[in-house]
Amino acid sequence: MPPKRHLTARRVRLGAELRKLREATGMKAREAADLLEADAVQMSQIESGTVGVSAKRVRRLAANYACIDLALIEALVAMAADRTRGWWEEYRGVLPQVNLDVAEAEHHATYLRDVVITRVPGLLQTSDYARAVFAYMNPGLPQNAVDVKVEYRMRRRTAIEGDKPTPYEAVIHEVALRLRVASRESSRAQLRQILALIEQGAATVRVIPTDQDGFAGSGASMMYAGGPVPQLDTGLRDSPTGVAFIDDAPQLAQLRALIHKVESASLDPVASRDFIHRLAKEL
Repeated sequence: MPPKRHLTARRVRLGAELRKLREATGMKAREAADLLEADAVQMSQIESGTVGVSAKRVRRLAANYACIDLALIEALVAMAADRTRGWWEEYRGVLPQVNLDVAEAEHHATYLRDVVITRVPGLLQTSDYARAVFAYMNPGLPQNAVDVKVEYRMRRRTAIEGDKPTPYEAVIHEVALRLRVASRESSRAQLRQILALIEQGAATVRVIPTDQDGFAGSGASMMYAGGPVPQLDTGLRDSPTGVAFIDDAPQLAQLRALIHKVESASLDPVASRDFIHRLAKEL
């Protein structure tokens, strides 16, 4: 099978999981390649995600790796067989690959959890808010490029508002809710948008008040995307240098612990909703 033209985070993850299963047995890549009547180069390409792998081959490898976790095997088979061409494909060659990877991760997630300290989470943003953020962060960006970024961000919300919405929880610091990235009216509209999504059941929101003791931040915005099985959970950390995908088990455990710690400093959903109502009235 020829190398894939587009190297996606999802395909890379599938290859990485197959490599983990092989390494757990102590089997060499050359030996695994023989199982598929392939060579070492092809095996390396499969495990790096640069070539696809069929569902049949995934089952053959799992059987020879003595993997008895049937739920994990079926989840990997489903990844190999998946031919989804989501809405994000329309932006291929227009936006960086990482943007498409984020949308694909959100689409396949069984649940989503966001932690954002200085800005409203992307999945909750209004178009005016998103436009102001993009224009501020990229002052030289042409208007048409800003338009594309805003359109893409608005379409991401299909993950929580589409036909099969993904359960979504967000923890937002009061600072993010108070910052006026654009005008007073835009900020008021952004708060109303969050409240509307809460009322629709599209989002569960928790707020961390500025007067909360014992809160030292999170270092960067974080998203946690639940997988079909826990081993396939994915973490995303968004920093000024870009988005980093996390799939290493110890790092995922650390990320879960940090998210739990941040959540423990937040108000419950009802108190958070009332808090946002009060902020909207203050503007």
